[in-house]
Amino acid sequence: MFENVREDWGAHDRQWSRHGFWVLLVYRFGRWRYGIQSRAFRMPFSFCYKILKFFSEMLLGTELPCEAVIGRRFVIEHIGGIVISGDAIFGDDCIIRNGVTVGLRNRGVRGSPRIGNRVDIGAGAKLLGPIHIGDDTAIGANAVVLCDVPSNSIAVGIPARILMRKSSVAPLEEIEQQL
Repeated sequence: MFENVREDWGAHDRQWSRHGFWVLLVYRFGRWRYGIQSRAFRMPFSFCYKILKFFSEMLLGTELPCEAVIGRRFVIEHIGGIVISGDAIFGDDCIIRNGVTVGLRNRGVRGSPRIGNRVDIGAGAKLLGPIHIGDDTAIGANAVVLCDVPSNSIAVGIPARILMRKSSVAPLEEIEQQL
């Protein structure tokens, strides 16, 4: 847990004031408590986690249950209106922004997105259903992604269209030309 917290702090520019860091701190604590074998010893930590999670959701507007799998150096750029399903899986070095939803497509039907490494998710994006987002992918602001997105690509629009990148980092002019 402490190694992940140290990396999260570094990913948030070593600033204690970054709200995304505090959301991740509560998340990492919730994951850590699952490692405590004795139920009796784990119970006070679980109670503490539930209180911290409640205040984190209420004050910071970010729902990140400890059942979700979050990789290393996860960055929450801007908080507010973020909802992540407990079934979601994120790789390393992912970035999300405010208003992002990562979760189920239909109520009562299991299956949340699996997100690769180095994925950048724009503000207001919705990733829904049992889809796979490849490595080194960018999801545009307000995009609604309902299908798999291959590695090294960009997903934009409603519903999202998939655009392949010409290089590892596409300049803004290239993206505008592809649209």
